[in-house]
Amino acid sequence: MVTQPAAWRPGGIAHPKTGNDNENAGTCGRGSAHPFFTIAPATVSAEEAEPLELHHQVYGEGPPLVLLHGAFMTIETNWSTSLGELARSNKVIAVELQGHGRTADRATGLSYETMADDVAGLLDKLGVKKASVMGYSMGGNVALQLALRHPDRVERIVAVSAAASDKGLAVGHKDMVQHMTADMFTGAPMVAEYQKRSPKPDFPALVDKVKQMELKPFDWTVDLAKVKAPVLLIAGDADVVTLGHLADMHAALGGHANGDVNGPSRSQLLVLPDTTHMGILADPAKAQQVVVAANAFLSAPAPN
Repeated sequence: MVTQPAAWRPGGIAHPKTGNDNENAGTCGRGSAHPFFTIAPATVSAEEAEPLELHHQVYGEGPPLVLLHGAFMTIETNWSTSLGELARSNKVIAVELQGHGRTADRATGLSYETMADDVAGLLDKLGVKKASVMGYSMGGNVALQLALRHPDRVERIVAVSAAASDKGLAVGHKDMVQHMTADMFTGAPMVAEYQKRSPKPDFPALVDKVKQMELKPFDWTVDLAKVKAPVLLIAGDADVVTLGHLADMHAALGGHANGDVNGPSRSQLLVLPDTTHMGILADPAKAQQVVVAANAFLSAPAPN
Protein backbone atom coordinates (compact mmCIF):
# COMPACT_ATOMS: atom_id res chain seq x y z
CA MET A 1 0.00 0.00 0.00
CA VAL A 2 1.05 3.57 -0.60
CA THR A 3 2.33 5.50 2.40
CA GLN A 4 2.48 9.29 2.38
CA PRO A 5 3.60 10.48 5.83
CA ALA A 6 4.26 14.09 4.83
CA ALA A 7 4.70 15.20 8.43
CA TRP A 8 7.03 12.34 9.34
CA ARG A 9 10.57 13.43 10.18
CA PRO A 10 13.00 10.54 9.89
CA GLY A 11 15.14 9.78 12.91
CA GLY A 12 18.86 9.13 12.75
CA ILE A 13 20.58 5.79 12.52
CA ALA A 14 24.18 5.08 13.41
CA HIS A 15 26.27 4.47 10.31
CA PRO A 16 26.80 0.72 9.81
CA LYS A 17 30.55 1.10 9.31
CA THR A 18 31.55 3.84 11.70
CA GLY A 19 28.66 3.94 14.20
CA ASN A 20 28.14 7.56 13.21
CA ASP A 21 26.38 9.17 10.24
CA ASN A 22 27.37 12.79 9.77
CA GLU A 23 24.40 13.39 7.53
CA ASN A 24 21.88 11.98 9.98
CA ALA A 25 23.41 11.68 13.42
CA GLY A 26 21.71 10.08 16.38
CA THR A 27 20.13 6.76 17.22
CA CYS A 28 17.12 5.05 15.80
CA GLY A 29 14.24 4.72 18.22
CA ARG A 30 14.51 3.76 21.88
CA GLY A 31 17.76 2.45 23.26
CA SER A 32 21.05 1.74 21.54
CA ALA A 33 21.09 -0.01 18.17
CA HIS A 34 24.75 -0.05 17.25
CA PRO A 35 25.66 -2.56 14.52
CA PHE A 36 28.15 -5.21 15.56
CA PHE A 37 30.06 -5.63 12.31
CA THR A 38 30.66 -3.92 8.98
CA ILE A 39 27.97 -4.47 6.37
CA ALA A 40 28.28 -3.99 2.62
CA PRO A 41 25.56 -4.45 0.01
CA ALA A 42 25.13 -8.04 -1.12
CA THR A 43 24.48 -9.08 -4.72
CA VAL A 44 21.28 -11.09 -5.03
CA SER A 45 19.41 -12.60 -7.93
CA ALA A 46 15.63 -12.74 -8.14
CA GLU A 47 13.88 -15.16 -10.46
CA GLU A 48 13.49 -13.68 -13.94
CA ALA A 49 15.12 -10.44 -12.83
CA GLU A 50 18.56 -8.94 -13.21
CA PRO A 51 20.92 -9.10 -10.20
CA LEU A 52 20.31 -6.38 -7.64
CA GLU A 53 22.29 -5.14 -4.66
CA LEU A 54 20.07 -4.72 -1.61
CA HIS A 55 21.37 -2.17 0.88
CA HIS A 56 21.03 -3.53 4.38
CA GLN A 57 22.17 -2.74 7.90
CA VAL A 58 22.60 -5.14 10.80
CA TYR A 59 21.94 -4.18 14.43
CA GLY A 60 21.84 -6.05 17.71
CA GLU A 61 22.27 -9.72 18.55
CA GLY A 62 19.85 -12.61 18.83
CA PRO A 63 17.54 -14.44 16.43
CA PRO A 64 17.61 -12.87 12.94
CA LEU A 65 14.77 -10.45 12.17
CA VAL A 66 14.47 -8.91 8.70
CA LEU A 67 12.77 -5.49 8.51
CA LEU A 68 11.00 -4.51 5.26
CA HIS A 69 9.79 -0.93 4.79
CA GLY A 70 6.73 0.52 3.07
CA ALA A 71 6.49 2.22 -0.33
CA PHE A 72 8.65 5.34 -0.84
CA MET A 73 10.39 4.76 2.48
CA THR A 74 13.88 3.96 3.77
CA ILE A 75 15.28 2.30 6.87
CA GLU A 76 15.34 5.72 8.54
CA THR A 77 11.87 6.93 7.61
CA ASN A 78 10.13 3.64 8.33
CA TRP A 79 11.86 2.32 11.45
CA SER A 80 13.18 5.38 13.30
CA THR A 81 10.73 4.91 16.19
CA SER A 82 11.17 1.16 16.57
CA LEU A 83 14.48 -0.22 15.30
CA GLY A 84 16.38 0.39 18.52
CA GLU A 85 13.83 -1.48 20.63
CA LEU A 86 13.66 -4.38 18.17
CA ALA A 87 17.48 -4.65 18.19
CA ARG A 88 17.52 -5.18 21.97
CA SER A 89 16.49 -8.82 21.56
CA ASN A 90 16.97 -9.55 17.83
CA LYS A 91 19.70 -9.47 15.23
CA VAL A 92 17.93 -6.94 13.03
CA ILE A 93 18.66 -6.99 9.30
CA ALA A 94 17.08 -3.79 8.01
CA VAL A 95 16.69 -3.88 4.22
CA GLU A 96 15.99 -1.30 1.52
CA LEU A 97 14.02 -2.83 -1.35
CA GLN A 98 14.25 -2.28 -5.10
CA GLY A 99 14.40 1.40 -6.06
CA HIS A 100 14.13 2.57 -2.45
CA GLY A 101 16.70 4.29 -0.29
CA ARG A 102 20.26 3.29 -1.13
CA THR A 103 19.19 0.30 -3.25
CA ALA A 104 19.28 0.88 -6.99
CA ASP A 105 16.32 0.25 -9.26
CA ARG A 106 16.18 -2.32 -12.05
CA ALA A 107 14.69 -1.94 -15.52
CA THR A 108 11.66 -4.06 -14.70
CA GLY A 109 8.75 -2.87 -12.59
CA LEU A 110 8.12 -3.51 -8.92
CA SER A 111 6.38 -6.66 -7.75
CA TYR A 112 5.88 -8.21 -4.35
CA GLU A 113 7.07 -11.54 -5.73
CA THR A 114 10.37 -10.28 -7.15
CA MET A 115 11.13 -8.26 -4.01
CA ALA A 116 10.51 -11.40 -1.93
CA ASP A 117 12.98 -13.29 -4.11
CA ASP A 118 15.48 -10.45 -3.63
CA VAL A 119 15.20 -10.84 0.14
CA ALA A 120 15.68 -14.61 -0.10
CA GLY A 121 18.81 -13.98 -2.15
CA LEU A 122 20.12 -11.58 0.48
CA LEU A 123 19.61 -14.21 3.18
CA ASP A 124 21.65 -16.60 1.03
CA LYS A 125 24.51 -14.10 0.79
CA LEU A 126 24.44 -13.43 4.53
CA GLY A 127 24.41 -17.13 5.34
CA VAL A 128 21.09 -16.84 7.18
CA LYS A 129 19.18 -20.08 6.70
CA LYS A 130 15.98 -18.91 8.39
CA ALA A 131 14.75 -15.60 9.79
CA SER A 132 11.66 -13.93 11.13
CA VAL A 133 10.39 -11.09 8.98
CA MET A 134 8.60 -7.89 9.97
CA GLY A 135 7.20 -5.73 7.19
CA TYR A 136 5.09 -2.62 6.99
CA SER A 137 2.53 -1.98 4.23
CA MET A 138 4.33 -2.86 0.97
CA GLY A 139 7.00 -4.57 3.08
CA GLY A 140 4.32 -6.60 4.85
CA ASN A 141 3.05 -7.83 1.50
CA VAL A 142 6.61 -8.76 0.53
CA ALA A 143 6.94 -10.68 3.81
CA LEU A 144 3.81 -12.70 3.01
CA GLN A 145 5.16 -13.49 -0.46
CA LEU A 146 8.48 -14.54 1.06
CA ALA A 147 6.59 -17.03 3.22
CA LEU A 148 4.67 -18.33 0.20
CA ARG A 149 7.61 -18.52 -2.21
CA HIS A 150 10.37 -19.48 0.24
CA PRO A 151 8.56 -21.15 3.15
CA ASP A 152 11.66 -22.83 4.58
CA ARG A 153 13.40 -19.46 5.02
CA VAL A 154 10.78 -17.88 7.29
CA GLU A 155 10.56 -18.49 11.04
CA ARG A 156 7.73 -16.05 11.90
CA ILE A 157 6.07 -13.04 10.29
CA VAL A 158 4.89 -9.75 11.72
CA ALA A 159 2.82 -8.10 8.97
CA VAL A 160 1.89 -4.51 9.80
CA SER A 161 -0.88 -2.91 7.71
CA ALA A 162 -0.45 -5.53 4.99
CA ALA A 163 -3.07 -7.01 2.65
CA ALA A 164 -3.33 -10.31 0.79
CA SER A 165 -5.75 -8.92 -1.79
CA ASP A 166 -6.48 -5.61 -3.45
CA LYS A 167 -10.14 -6.38 -2.70
CA GLY A 168 -9.29 -5.95 0.98
CA LEU A 169 -8.33 -2.28 0.64
CA ALA A 170 -10.57 0.58 1.68
CA VAL A 171 -13.06 2.02 -0.79
CA GLY A 172 -11.45 4.88 -2.69
CA HIS A 173 -7.85 3.72 -2.19
CA LYS A 174 -7.30 2.68 -5.79
CA ASP A 175 -8.87 5.88 -7.05
CA MET A 176 -6.40 7.83 -4.93
CA VAL A 177 -3.51 5.79 -6.32
CA GLN A 178 -4.77 6.26 -9.88
CA HIS A 179 -4.53 10.03 -9.52
CA MET A 180 -1.30 10.06 -7.53
CA THR A 181 1.60 12.10 -8.95
CA ALA A 182 5.09 12.93 -7.75
CA ASP A 183 3.97 16.55 -7.28
CA MET A 184 1.67 15.45 -4.46
CA PHE A 185 4.76 14.61 -2.39
CA THR A 186 6.35 18.05 -2.76
CA GLY A 187 7.88 19.11 0.53
CA ALA A 188 7.49 15.68 2.15
CA PRO A 189 10.53 14.65 4.23
CA MET A 190 10.50 11.22 2.56
CA VAL A 191 11.28 12.85 -0.80
CA ALA A 192 14.29 14.69 0.61
CA GLU A 193 15.45 11.44 2.22
CA TYR A 194 15.03 9.59 -1.08
CA GLN A 195 16.98 12.25 -2.99
CA LYS A 196 19.80 12.05 -0.44
CA ARG A 197 20.01 8.26 -0.30
CA SER A 198 19.23 7.02 -3.83
CA PRO A 199 22.23 6.17 -6.05
CA LYS A 200 20.27 7.44 -9.09
CA PRO A 201 17.32 9.47 -7.82
CA ASP A 202 14.25 9.63 -10.03
CA PHE A 203 11.26 10.06 -7.74
CA PRO A 204 8.64 10.46 -10.53
CA ALA A 205 9.78 7.11 -11.98
CA LEU A 206 9.45 5.49 -8.56
CA VAL A 207 5.95 6.90 -8.15
CA ASP A 208 4.98 5.45 -11.54
CA LYS A 209 6.32 2.01 -10.61
CA VAL A 210 4.55 1.97 -7.26
CA LYS A 211 1.32 3.02 -9.00
CA GLN A 212 1.59 0.19 -11.53
CA MET A 213 2.11 -2.35 -8.76
CA GLU A 214 -0.69 -0.93 -6.60
CA LEU A 215 -3.21 -0.89 -9.45
CA LYS A 216 -2.54 -4.49 -10.49
CA PRO A 217 -5.18 -6.86 -9.07
CA PHE A 218 -3.91 -9.54 -6.70
CA ASP A 219 -5.44 -12.02 -4.29
CA TRP A 220 -3.41 -14.48 -2.18
CA THR A 221 -5.98 -14.84 0.61
CA VAL A 222 -6.69 -18.52 -0.05
CA ASP A 223 -2.97 -19.19 -0.57
CA LEU A 224 -2.25 -17.99 2.97
CA ALA A 225 -3.40 -21.40 4.20
CA LYS A 226 -0.10 -22.72 2.78
CA VAL A 227 2.00 -20.46 5.03
CA LYS A 228 3.86 -22.63 7.52
CA ALA A 229 5.19 -19.86 9.75
CA PRO A 230 3.14 -18.33 12.58
CA VAL A 231 1.94 -14.84 11.63
CA LEU A 232 1.04 -11.79 13.69
CA LEU A 233 -1.17 -9.36 11.76
CA ILE A 234 -1.17 -5.80 13.10
CA ALA A 235 -3.27 -2.95 11.72
CA GLY A 236 -5.19 0.14 12.74
CA ASP A 237 -8.95 0.31 13.08
CA ALA A 238 -8.87 3.12 10.50
CA ASP A 239 -6.25 1.50 8.27
CA VAL A 240 -6.23 1.18 4.48
CA VAL A 241 -6.69 -2.56 5.02
CA THR A 242 -10.30 -3.28 5.97
CA LEU A 243 -11.22 -5.07 9.18
CA GLY A 244 -13.15 -7.66 7.17
CA HIS A 245 -10.07 -8.51 5.13
CA LEU A 246 -7.94 -8.75 8.26
CA ALA A 247 -10.43 -11.29 9.64
CA ASP A 248 -10.26 -13.27 6.38
CA MET A 249 -6.45 -13.26 6.47
CA HIS A 250 -6.43 -14.32 10.11
CA ALA A 251 -8.74 -17.24 9.37
CA ALA A 252 -6.76 -18.31 6.28
CA LEU A 253 -3.55 -18.28 8.33
CA GLY A 254 -4.99 -20.71 10.85
CA GLY A 255 -6.48 -18.25 13.30
CA HIS A 256 -9.60 -19.37 15.11
CA ALA A 257 -12.09 -18.31 17.76
CA ASN A 258 -12.83 -19.65 21.25
CA GLY A 259 -9.24 -20.22 22.31
CA ASP A 260 -10.40 -21.37 25.74
CA VAL A 261 -11.67 -24.51 24.04
CA ASN A 262 -9.58 -24.70 20.88
CA GLY A 263 -6.30 -23.47 22.30
CA PRO A 264 -4.14 -20.56 21.07
CA SER A 265 -4.25 -19.72 17.38
CA ARG A 266 -1.21 -20.43 15.24
CA SER A 267 -1.57 -16.89 13.94
CA GLN A 268 -2.68 -13.80 15.79
CA LEU A 269 -4.39 -10.48 15.07
CA LEU A 270 -3.93 -7.10 16.78
CA VAL A 271 -6.04 -4.06 15.85
CA LEU A 272 -5.00 -0.76 17.42
CA PRO A 273 -7.81 1.73 18.19
CA ASP A 274 -7.87 5.23 16.76
CA THR A 275 -5.04 4.29 14.39
CA THR A 276 -4.53 5.01 10.69
CA HIS A 277 -2.31 3.41 8.06
CA MET A 278 0.36 6.09 8.38
CA GLY A 279 -0.08 6.70 12.08
CA ILE A 280 0.60 3.12 13.14
CA LEU A 281 4.36 3.69 12.92
CA ALA A 282 4.61 7.47 12.57
CA ASP A 283 3.08 8.05 15.99
CA PRO A 284 5.75 7.03 18.55
CA ALA A 285 3.14 5.81 21.04
CA LYS A 286 1.49 3.60 18.41
CA ALA A 287 4.87 2.38 17.16
CA GLN A 288 5.78 1.39 20.71
CA GLN A 289 2.62 -0.73 20.95
CA VAL A 290 3.57 -2.41 17.68
CA VAL A 291 7.11 -3.14 18.92
CA VAL A 292 5.92 -4.54 22.27
CA ALA A 293 3.48 -6.86 20.49
CA ALA A 294 6.07 -7.88 17.90
CA ASN A 295 8.74 -8.69 20.47
CA ALA A 296 6.27 -10.68 22.56
CA PHE A 297 5.15 -12.66 19.50
CA LEU A 298 8.70 -13.30 18.26
CA SER A 299 9.94 -14.51 21.64
CA ALA A 300 6.91 -16.63 22.62
CA PRO A 301 7.09 -20.45 22.55
CA ALA A 302 6.25 -21.91 19.16
CA PRO A 303 2.51 -22.64 18.86
CA ASN A 304 1.38 -26.23 18.41
